Amino acid sequence: MDLFAFFGSLLWPIKWVIEAILVAFHEILTFFGMDADAGLTWVLSIVGLVLVVRAALIPVFVRQIKSQRRMMEVAPQLKKIQDKYKGKKDQFSREAMSRETMAMYKNAGTNPFSSCLPLLLQMPIFFGLFSVLRNAQLEGNAPGVGLLNAELSESFGTSSLFNIAPLHLAISTADGNTAVIVTAVIMVILMTGSQFITQLQIMSKNQSAEMKASPMYRQQRIMLYLLPLVFAFSGFTFPLGVMFYWLVSNFWTMGQQFLVIRNMPTPGSEAALAREARLAKRNQRKGIIEEAPESDSGTAVIEEPKNVQRDQPVSKNRAKKKQGKKK
Repeated sequence: MDLFAFFGSLLWPIKWVIEAILVAFHEILTFFGMDADAGLTWVLSIVGLVLVVRAALIPVFVRQIKSQRRMMEVAPQLKKIQDKYKGKKDQFSREAMSRETMAMYKNAGTNPFSSCLPLLLQMPIFFGLFSVLRNAQLEGNAPGVGLLNAELSESFGTSSLFNIAPLHLAISTADGNTAVIVTAVIMVILMTGSQFITQLQIMSKNQSAEMKASPMYRQQRIMLYLLPLVFAFSGFTFPLGVMFYWLVSNFWTMGQQFLVIRNMPTPGSEAALAREARLAKRNQRKGIIEEAPESDSGTAVIEEPKNVQRDQPVSKNRAKKKQGKKK
């Protein structure tokens, strides 16, 4: 059995949803005057697919943040368990360490794989879009599994970005097409850079001192330099249409992570201290404005201090003379 056909059958529901979203955005863009067969129209439809998917994953992302907070809280306990079994290589000790670790995660309501959940949920979308694009290109005018009819399937499968870079091609299948190779290389660089910045801002600004001392922090540092290899592989094998999805999704993640670190930082992290300083400065400015009296025009007026004449010290004899004169 063909491997692609097998995965295609497993991804049938996801492909149906992908086609529905792509066709919906394609219809909207063509309604506003864009060329129905242009590669840019289909690229913008893929961007619309990203926006819908990532918006739907916002609740999952919120759960991920909460889970990461709990992981930070249990970091000291995890280190105690690791220190307890340090140097013990026998099977009994390993099993006991594993049981205690899993019990700790269960009591805390978290697990070390929670941070990967948004990415894992998107993987079927990647492969579903890859399957839709492949079927449209290989089968010509054959319809998709849902709203992608024969005409739209042919348009999607033969579309090219600026008429020089077919969306169904990758570096591995470009056959010397310079436009495809250059476009793919640029996207790999952008994908790698955006992912590196996203991970770096988490590690440098949103980690407490306890988290930086945990083994998980060392694993994150490894991933920081390992992910570029993953993107290099994807840039060589995935077609441009799928890479556009991945690139826009990375930009979404980078912006989303920036807002989270700025507004909901990890307690005790550098970002949390920066946020406290911003709030203190804002409250200080707000307090100064509220304390200043307002004129009739509504603008704050600062009153100048009045000159008050100071009473000069008087000796006892002079005081008695003044009292006698008053009488």
